[in-house]
Amino acid sequence: MKLKLILLFFISYFPFFSFSQSNYEVKGTITDTAATYQMVNSTITILNAKDSTLVKYTRAGTDGAFKLRPQKAGKFILLVSYPGYADYVEDFSLDSLKRTHDFGQVNLLLKSTLLNDVIIKGKINAIKMKGDTTEFNAAAYVIQPNSKVEDLLKQLPGISIDKDGKITAQGQTVKKVLVDGEEFFGDDPTLVTKNLRGDMVDKVQLYDKTSDQAAFTGIDDGEKSKTINIKLKEDKKQGYFGKLGASAATDKYYQEQGMVNVFKGKKKFAAYGTIANTGKTGLSWGDSNKYGSSNMQIDDSGAFSVYIDDANDGLDSFSGQYDGKGIPKTKNGGTHFSNKWNKDKESINANYKIGMVDVTGDNNTLTQQNIPATGNSNARVINSESDESFDKHLFRQKLDGTYTINLDSNATLKIAMDGTTKNNSSATEYKANSLREDGTEVNNSSRSLNNKGDQRDFNASVLYTQKLKKKGRTFSLRLAQNISENNNNGYLYSKNQFFKETGGFEYEKLVDQKKTSHTNSSKFNTNATYTEPLSDKWTVLFNYGLNLSQGSSDKKSFNKDGEGNYNQLDQEFSNSFDLDQISNQGGAVFNYKNGKTILSFGTKVANVDFKQLNEYTKETYKMNFLNWSPQANYRYNLSQQKNFSVYYNGNTVQPSINQLQPVKVNTDPLNINLGSPNLKPSFQNNIEMSYSSYKVITNESIWLSANYGLTTNAISNSSMTNDKGESTYQPVNLNGKTPSNYGLNLYYERKIKFMDLNMGLNGGFYGSTSYSMVNNDFNTTTNNNYNANISLAKRKEKKYDLYFSGGPTYKVSESSLQTTGTNNGWGANANMNFNLYLPGKIEMGTDWNYQYRAKTQTFNQTFERFIWNASISKKFFKAEDLRLSLSANDLLNQNTGFERNANNNFVTEERYNTIKRYFMLSLIWDFNKMGGSTPKK
Repeated sequence: MKLKLILLFFISYFPFFSFSQSNYEVKGTITDTAATYQMVNSTITILNAKDSTLVKYTRAGTDGAFKLRPQKAGKFILLVSYPGYADYVEDFSLDSLKRTHDFGQVNLLLKSTLLNDVIIKGKINAIKMKGDTTEFNAAAYVIQPNSKVEDLLKQLPGISIDKDGKITAQGQTVKKVLVDGEEFFGDDPTLVTKNLRGDMVDKVQLYDKTSDQAAFTGIDDGEKSKTINIKLKEDKKQGYFGKLGASAATDKYYQEQGMVNVFKGKKKFAAYGTIANTGKTGLSWGDSNKYGSSNMQIDDSGAFSVYIDDANDGLDSFSGQYDGKGIPKTKNGGTHFSNKWNKDKESINANYKIGMVDVTGDNNTLTQQNIPATGNSNARVINSESDESFDKHLFRQKLDGTYTINLDSNATLKIAMDGTTKNNSSATEYKANSLREDGTEVNNSSRSLNNKGDQRDFNASVLYTQKLKKKGRTFSLRLAQNISENNNNGYLYSKNQFFKETGGFEYEKLVDQKKTSHTNSSKFNTNATYTEPLSDKWTVLFNYGLNLSQGSSDKKSFNKDGEGNYNQLDQEFSNSFDLDQISNQGGAVFNYKNGKTILSFGTKVANVDFKQLNEYTKETYKMNFLNWSPQANYRYNLSQQKNFSVYYNGNTVQPSINQLQPVKVNTDPLNINLGSPNLKPSFQNNIEMSYSSYKVITNESIWLSANYGLTTNAISNSSMTNDKGESTYQPVNLNGKTPSNYGLNLYYERKIKFMDLNMGLNGGFYGSTSYSMVNNDFNTTTNNNYNANISLAKRKEKKYDLYFSGGPTYKVSESSLQTTGTNNGWGANANMNFNLYLPGKIEMGTDWNYQYRAKTQTFNQTFERFIWNASISKKFFKAEDLRLSLSANDLLNQNTGFERNANNNFVTEERYNTIKRYFMLSLIWDFNKMGGSTPKK
């Protein structure tokens, strides 16, 4: 901007520095499309096409005409602006054969009459905006031979991708990547971006995807997710392509992969498989969530239900999530099929996934526990150190399918089903030692847990939508069924020794038990909605749902008899109960839409009748809950790419069965969990505000968001710890205390034209205040995290690309009962990625990550880690479809797992083993026979 102002000043006030005559001329007439009005004083600007720097500018005369005389030939951009009208942008060029460019009559469109359609014509019609959708024309960008969708996305303004494939667009994380509007292998973005070829893409669409309900009714419910849709070229929907890769590495590391995609018109078939122990194919939280459903059920009506929770079943069940702890071995595969027929009235989308993950590792944890004074006991601190070794396994399969039929132009039926099976096993060994402040021993323990389990889940739903005769009047009905079964069998062995305050052994506790857990649940949900237009601006949505659920839980603990057989039932740590629940939910939401303003507000109310039968005592426990779910959403569209919104929602959160059920869990005999049958529901309030702005020509993105939430009658833990270091935990309702969470984030990105560099600034904070009871004393925990970050990205086609981001952090972590010290401290994070493209189809790349955590009052040791990776590769053949590469992971061999946290009256520091240095040789073949443009070798 500064350079543009200097050039503008130069051109305006020192014209004698220019040649008195020019051999080139640009001219035209600016008019209004609707009124054929000559646009007097319109601003006409000529920019260099290469870097958008200013060449010439003028204003239209009284007849709307203009003339400009550039001093040299070249490629340029014409930009025409007038208040209240959409900018007009068009590419043109001047050379020795074409010294004059006559634009003729240039028609400008009033913004108020655009009907949500603005076309930016620069760079071969590179960008087109329709409402809040930005569409990029792939033909306007450089697509290297055999490049992937990910390489195309990196060139698009406002979009960045990190080394792990995470996509950020206009300051927000992209959660879905669709292909021709449909999910591809579920909603895993990287399976699209890293495998589909860039030369198959026709258009890339970026927009905020609303919920299915909002898309159908037109009533904004505040649910939006940044989404990219990849539209394929028609001639690329015939044929096949894929990838095969084999890798071998030092230290017994390996990574193999294969994928094939077959397209035949609207039919798509794909299959993939990976085998690795490098963590590159480790299952993320998203993958874990897609493979199976949790036992917490939230129906689409927004009414929370009491649910069976296996988190405290006394067994160490492995979810399959790899979080960087230990060394993973993974085998994953899947198939995908989709098709449309009957003039696109019918469609099917089906996916099958199969996966296995084994994780082995070691973990060392330091813990400081602050215990307030009780009775005759003084306040004290217990410092503990524990070592854990684990070996975990999970095998799972999931099959899902969706069939959609448009019964007519106004009615649609959608049927979806999915089923999941899981088999898991785990073996974990613990050793721990606890000391008083004076160094004397409190206790020590050794413990082992072994478990095997299986899980079965089935979900089915039917959604019928109908648009009625009156415009805006709609009806929809959804029926859903969920069936889940979970079985576990395991063994617990624990030996704990306790010591006197004066020193010396006092006594020992031994636990040797077999444990079984069997849970079943069945849930049937219905949800009907009806929308009625009250006027041209007001609409109301009515909602009703009936929800039925049944469940059973049978958890037993067995001690050994005199002959060593586990057949002595320990009722203290056993329970069996049946659960029946009926919920009726209804509500209304009003929606106002007028021009740029959208407002909706309303509430849903659900009455829940809960009945629990204890099979051991034959006692029946009944409860009745009334759940409120108020909501309000305000959105103001300042322009097509600029908006401000405020969203509020409140909901009742009911306690889980394990929180209500008064049954002890002794997985860790030093920490016993109890139930609390008198718990009451809590209520959560959340408010979010956001502002977003995106300017195409300057590639400027602004994203500002703030959130605040508080919980009344919150459910928290009450803990009692004796002088031997034994603790019991029980959920309680907090009276007079309202836990809260809050955050503020600002993201700004802009292209620095004269440097051809994208620069981004990001900063903000997030935090929380929580409460708990420790030995009948209130404990307040405050966590605040502050961060600032700068990012730089520069790319030159066929030459290099560079990305850097980094900045400081500061963490405030304090507990009102942790009076001996805080966990406050500075930190820093930085990442860099650089790729260099050399002659002879050789590529060199390097990336690094730096992490720093300063010492605190609690932990006097600094943590610093620098992970540096590098690679060199050579491509072969004209199509560059065969690549040989040599890569190095963690060249400095510094990768060490590290976490530091504060929670309630505990401060912990954790260190664990993870993947370290190795060198890998890889050969990857990309094969392709699509459409009629297959390159020859």
